[in-house]
Amino acid sequence: MNLRINGRIWLETFSNDTAERFMGIGRLELLGHIQRTGSINQAAKAMNMSYKRAWEMVHSMNTQANTPLVVTQTGGEKGGGTIITAEGEKYLNHYRGLQDRFQKFLADELANLP
Repeated sequence: MNLRINGRIWLETFSNDTAERFMGIGRLELLGHIQRTGSINQAAKAMNMSYKRAWEMVHSMNTQANTPLVVTQTGGEKGGGTIITAEGEKYLNHYRGLQDRFQKFLADELANLP
C-alpha cells in the first residue's frame, strides 16, 4: 500500500473571535512573484489569477500586518512598480522556513507509519 501524509499550514490573525487568513502557500507564491517581477499585475498573470484577486490578497496582508508587506509606487521614469518591504521579506523568509519544517515533519511522520 502506498500512503502519503498531506497537509497545509497557514498563519491567521484573530480579531473579535474571527480568524482571517494572513499567510498561506498561495500568498507566499504571490509575494515571491511580486518580488521577482516588481508588479502585482505580472505576479497575477504568472499565477493565472485576476489582478483584482491578487490586489485583494495584497490588501488583506497589508491591512493585517503591523506594517505593509507590499508597497506600490506610481509614476516615475519606468511608470512605478511594486516592492516587497523589509517586513514583507521577513514574512517571506519565515514562512518559507515554516513550510520547509512542515514538509520535513510530514516526511518524518510518514517514515514512522506502521
